[in-house]
Amino acid sequence: MKSITCARPNQFKMFAAERPVPKTGQALIRIRRIGICGTDMHAYRGNQPFFTYPRVLGHELAGHIESMPDNVLGLNAGDQVSIIPYMACGNCIACRNGKSNCCTDMKVLGVHIDGGMSEWITVPYNQLVRTEGLTLDQSSMIEPLSIGAHAVRRAAIQEGEFALVIGAGPIGLGVMAVAKEQGAKVIAMDLNDERLVFSREWAGVDYAVNSSENALEQLEEITNGDLPTVVFDATGNPESMTAAFRYPAHGGKLIFVGLAKADISFNDPDFHSKELTLMGSRNATREDFEYVVNLFKKARVNIASYITHRAHFDDMIDQFEGWLLPETKVIKAVVDVGGKW
Repeated sequence: MKSITCARPNQFKMFAAERPVPKTGQALIRIRRIGICGTDMHAYRGNQPFFTYPRVLGHELAGHIESMPDNVLGLNAGDQVSIIPYMACGNCIACRNGKSNCCTDMKVLGVHIDGGMSEWITVPYNQLVRTEGLTLDQSSMIEPLSIGAHAVRRAAIQEGEFALVIGAGPIGLGVMAVAKEQGAKVIAMDLNDERLVFSREWAGVDYAVNSSENALEQLEEITNGDLPTVVFDATGNPESMTAAFRYPAHGGKLIFVGLAKADISFNDPDFHSKELTLMGSRNATREDFEYVVNLFKKARVNIASYITHRAHFDDMIDQFEGWLLPETKVIKAVVDVGGKW
């Protein structure tokens, strides 16, 4: 089979490998779609935390079960599936408390262990989500949208409250869409006006704020001086994450969805005077995956316009550098490893 590895920063290599043989408790999956994530781009550039080279990337995955014992967890050979890429230990305090998304010994496909940028992969049964009735494109996009769904669930949004989402990239857009679905009045913030327009068109946000144009004043005007009660930062940018402490209302919440390879500081008197709640939101759970599956089945999310670029597996290496350029205007790129759209 063919696989692509990130041999070192700024270098991909395609290589021939043996088709993997599933061990006990695993299924053999024929990969059909690979979504390209910011994690993949950071890893390619050498800026991804918790990362070593060489590494086969790819954790936004959709495919078909090639082989497995019949009727395991209701799954069968031939089923279309999405893959939960977070391999948890099952034994640590987080796993024991139902928070496997922040397992103390987490192994994420394409980050800590080799991922799915291959024609075939073996995966434990309990990491599979059946997606019959969805398209392959939808199936591959469950993972990034689940990250947004998890962040919104962490925030426990109430209908009608103002929710600010900083960063109109793929993850931020997912946060916006789910927050709208939960009844929030959503404010999108970004430096890029085109991304803000897309936020209105795709996620249906109520307001858009360019962060370079007196952002705090704009937020005060939108909220009648109160500021948003929930703020999500999905940028992964240390400067943005530091500035985000200014934006929640008194008694509000700040949720960091993005990950920065840096220390973040804040003004303690302001933090205490507002009695802010600061949260991290890491990965997603099966519950979040199933929530997004239902959104797709109800036609609540339009994935066709979310995916802006695509390439065949054999052409990905040649096109990847272009996807990193701002002028390419990538929202989400997808790699086709065969199968109908």
